[in-house]
Amino acid sequence: MSATLAKGQNGPLASNDVVISIQLTAPADLSALLVTERGKVRTDADFVFFNQPSGPGVNLQPAPAGQPASLAVSLDTVPQDIDQIRAVITLDDPSSNFGQFAPPTAIVSDAAGNRLYEYQIGGLATESIVIALELYRRQGTWKVRAVGQGYAGGFAALVTDHGVSVEDSSQPAQQPAAQPPVAPPPVPPQPMAPPTQQAPQYAATGAYPPPTQGYPPPPTQGYPPPPTQGYPPPPQAAPQPTGEVSLSKDRPVSLQKGQKVTLRKEGGTALTFVKMGLGWDPVQTRGMFGNRTVDIDLDASVIMFADMNPADYAYYGQLSSKDGSVRHQGDNLTGEGEGDDEVILVDLTRIPAHITTLIFIVTSYKGHTFEQVQNAFCRLVDGANNAELARYTLAGGMRFTAMAMAKVYRSGGDWKMQALGEGFQAKHPGEAIPQLGRFLSAN
Repeated sequence: MSATLAKGQNGPLASNDVVISIQLTAPADLSALLVTERGKVRTDADFVFFNQPSGPGVNLQPAPAGQPASLAVSLDTVPQDIDQIRAVITLDDPSSNFGQFAPPTAIVSDAAGNRLYEYQIGGLATESIVIALELYRRQGTWKVRAVGQGYAGGFAALVTDHGVSVEDSSQPAQQPAAQPPVAPPPVPPQPMAPPTQQAPQYAATGAYPPPTQGYPPPPTQGYPPPPTQGYPPPPQAAPQPTGEVSLSKDRPVSLQKGQKVTLRKEGGTALTFVKMGLGWDPVQTRGMFGNRTVDIDLDASVIMFADMNPADYAYYGQLSSKDGSVRHQGDNLTGEGEGDDEVILVDLTRIPAHITTLIFIVTSYKGHTFEQVQNAFCRLVDGANNAELARYTLAGGMRFTAMAMAKVYRSGGDWKMQALGEGFQAKHPGEAIPQLGRFLSAN
């Protein structure tokens, strides 16, 4: 019996030989991108499609007439430096879009044809390309993640962004010098009803798109105070450390709240690729039938700002920023397990010039407060060698449903990170974005 995945969810793969297939009502092609931890192919040979049906550990299998081909993956033979295998669906007619057809379904089966996972890709509209799902390594094992990320830039732009060379590309994708602010992210389906409270509409200034899926747009001037919902107002910030600490080769820096660190290693070498790991453990409570662990679903997200305006984001419902510089590694629904519960990868060399600040937040989807969480931390890891560079541990629980853990921001020609540890009330990134302005003014 197969398991059904929702967008952003993941599951383990017990079989070393799997087949990825798709069901849809429009003519389409299935392809695969084998990428390293940086989200890039090593060579063009890591792109498996109809003109190159074989790659390292991945083969495109033909299907009966009228049906899309499938991808046969032998996980044991995938090279060790390949971190993810991304399955991409491309409509044959680029002038059509997925919104004209029934939602496609991605299926993962074992070699015997037994279905392991199914993922119906909803929410597509004008896109003709979608990254359906990905197989990825996690702590020595392989897992599958439902992605469902539509791609509007065209097929050539998709593969070029992943490092594939495209010949005779007359109109290469270009990153605009500046972009308008984006609307708060919608909340993908999870076991929770959407918010019912509708804030008043703000004046149409053209600076912010209209709200989507019932969420109010952030105000165009300033930011409102966080909703209290019966909770005491957040305490006044304690005096913050004024000095900056330096990264060390020998041991990670232990940051205090408000403390800053320049993202340069000893010797002055600038970091280019970093990981932000966030972790937590649910608190066990004693009951009549023994200890019980509360099912707490915390979500890590990063919001990208152009000065004071939110411009992009990566979270469980959109695992990559639109420019590809920030990538979320998937949703953890419980906080169980050792080490990082959620990981966000940041390629500092690819962040667009108009982006000035990245704020890393954790929100509690089911409304549990941080009083029910222990061992909450964020840590900075050098993506080149996986060495931990800095760690900030949140001491003590607080009556908030959201936390701004850290921010990474431009300072002159450098990037810096600052430990925040500030609580507020929000269950998902859409509610959090309007409350983040207070973290932007003092870089």
